[in-house]
Amino acid sequence: MTMEVDILELSDRSAKFVLSKVSMAFANGIRRAMVADVPTLAIEYVNLYDNTSVLYDEQLALRLSLIPLVTDDETYVPQAECDVCGGEGCPACEVSLTLSAEGPGTVFSRDLISSDPKIQPADPTVPIVELRKGQKLVLEAIAHMGYGRDSVKWQAGVACGYKNVPIISIENCDACGHCAAECPKGIIRVETEGARISEDDVIRCSLCKLCEQVCDLNAIKVNYDENAFVFTMESDGSYTARDLILNASGVVKGKAEELISILDQL
Repeated sequence: MTMEVDILELSDRSAKFVLSKVSMAFANGIRRAMVADVPTLAIEYVNLYDNTSVLYDEQLALRLSLIPLVTDDETYVPQAECDVCGGEGCPACEVSLTLSAEGPGTVFSRDLISSDPKIQPADPTVPIVELRKGQKLVLEAIAHMGYGRDSVKWQAGVACGYKNVPIISIENCDACGHCAAECPKGIIRVETEGARISEDDVIRCSLCKLCEQVCDLNAIKVNYDENAFVFTMESDGSYTARDLILNASGVVKGKAEELISILDQL
């Protein structure tokens, strides 16, 4: 059985697609990989040379660590897996970003100057701190590659979820309209012949089954396909939505190949 993917919506930061002819375990593996297993760059250490802002050093470091950075996974590797430095930190697994600002004015993520032009804040308008006249902020931030399973700052995937593809059948409907009034998604239309749901709207069904419960004639049945799933996901900007999905699929494939290799050695 060959897996099928039907793209419903796709932009730089978000996607919606139907993944079919797969098991729930595989679908959840893709979801989990997008959230926890795709390596991402994030600021881990901050060297503060001057900070006379209203924020404590620790508060600044936390804000900086949560700024998504565009990630180049072909150039950088997770620090714990770096063969060059053995996890000590080197150009293969870390990037330096500097910031020097003086008030009055608001310091934004675009004020971070990266040692690698390819590594920049995914959103240049993230506010870091507001400086009053005479206040200064001078620092160096060190970004490392890491995994979302270790810290939320390395989670490239946000709002990643799925549901089974709904299957709705309507027979012997008397067009009373109760199901349409009860549907929270507003996808049921009542016509002369009875209630109807278009093919495009079926996928919006939340599987709440309120329409089924309110029907006295049992004319409407709500079920789902056990091997087809509607995925919705967003990227924090570290990767495009397309690249994040492909990388997550690669992670699942790599783990499967590793498991096969281990089993072959037994």
